Amino acid sequence: MPHSSDSSDSSSFSQSPPPSKQDSSDDMRKVQRREKNRIAAQKSRLRQTQKADTLHLESEDLERQNAALRREIKQLTEEMKHFASMLSSHEPLCSILTCPPPPPEVLYATHSFHQPHISSPRFQH
Repeated sequence: MPHSSDSSDSSSFSQSPPPSKQDSSDDMRKVQRREKNRIAAQKSRLRQTQKADTLHLESEDLERQNAALRREIKQLTEEMKHFASMLSSHEPLCSILTCPPPPPEVLYATHSFHQPHISSPRFQH
């Protein structure tokens, strides 16, 4: 039987029924849900980028602080070496180190003439 082009043959193809109100409402909800999800994902990516930027800035700041502290350690180490050298050159000449220590009553004697220094913060009210 030859293929005819009348309207009865076209009914053999699968056609979707006209959209009902329920289908239209479901489609609308799906579109709204996708849009809401798209916005939420966009906000999430933005927060993630901001957090990464903040961490990067914090990392750079910590790197600067670390470098400054390393410079300070180096400077203090050099200063300590200088003072150790001064001490070692002074020790052989020091009269205090070559004399016997004074008796304890001399070290801890109270002096009635001693007045606290007025400008000292310890004695200010």
